[in-house]
Amino acid sequence: MVLTVTLNPLLEKKYFFKKIEGNNNRAYKEKYLAGGKGINVSRQLNVLGIKNHALTFLGKNNGKILRSILQTENINFSTIDTKAETREATLIFDESRKKLSTFFGINSDISNSEIEKFIIKLKKAISNSSIVLFSGSLPNDECSQIIEEGIKFCNQNDKISILDSYGQNLEHQLSCSPTIIHNNLDELENSLNIKLKSQKSVTDLLNNFYKKNIKLSFLTAGKDSTYASKSDFHYKIKNARIEEKDSTGSGDAFVSGIIYGLEKSMVFNDFVKLASALGFANALSWDVCQVKMEEAQKLLGKILITEIGKKYKVIDDSPTI
Repeated sequence: MVLTVTLNPLLEKKYFFKKIEGNNNRAYKEKYLAGGKGINVSRQLNVLGIKNHALTFLGKNNGKILRSILQTENINFSTIDTKAETREATLIFDESRKKLSTFFGINSDISNSEIEKFIIKLKKAISNSSIVLFSGSLPNDECSQIIEEGIKFCNQNDKISILDSYGQNLEHQLSCSPTIIHNNLDELENSLNIKLKSQKSVTDLLNNFYKKNIKLSFLTAGKDSTYASKSDFHYKIKNARIEEKDSTGSGDAFVSGIIYGLEKSMVFNDFVKLASALGFANALSWDVCQVKMEEAQKLLGKILITEIGKKYKVIDDSPTI
């Protein structure tokens, strides 16, 4: 089973407008949605038929609404209750411009006792999981210890850990040696205070990750090429060209593809292509992480993976007479 960990869940209130103009506008439809990167991955894994469980914080009225949404979506989950209100966001969709704007609210303030309870529950859940994903932002800096202790516990118990986070605590989290990392290049630059403007700067960073005992790395950049590493071998993925609608959750769809490939024991190149296809298929829709396998498969032929730098030596082991 796959465990997704979302420390900063989000209640999304989405308002639909025919056209926004002037000072007063009236929505014709509204919708409540469950957000947060790990929750997005759980939703996508459900579509792909991968058994998973989401672990998160929920608090007060927003938490009650979010709990109800997760139940309606048939996302298996468990929570640690918080005294603080679960954060929310307002999403405004202007139909005339095909434009979606998001306004994020204030993060929840998670207490030390709530963090301790979460870690206890997390370790029990890790013991029953094959892959553990730590995904998304932190509600406060203190919550970084959840990710750090979780990764260490995964390593001690031979579990695959995936880190997809950002912020000023990222360096500490990386030093715990997650098995796999995924990140956006812009987020990495901001989180690690580095510049990644050339291919060499990216491959140098991938080498640095490998020295930290990170086995697989995936660095995405929206429409641009994705960089990946398997041990100390590097790859560049040329992505499909699409007419993007909304890229929200595309990174989470990508991570879902990596998890799917690992659970199904797929060959590296095949599951990287699938992950890329899922990410781009997600951007073709206004829905978040609800990509069907057949939709992703249509894009597979448009994705090209090439080795850069050090290359595998191909050995001809075909039988001879």
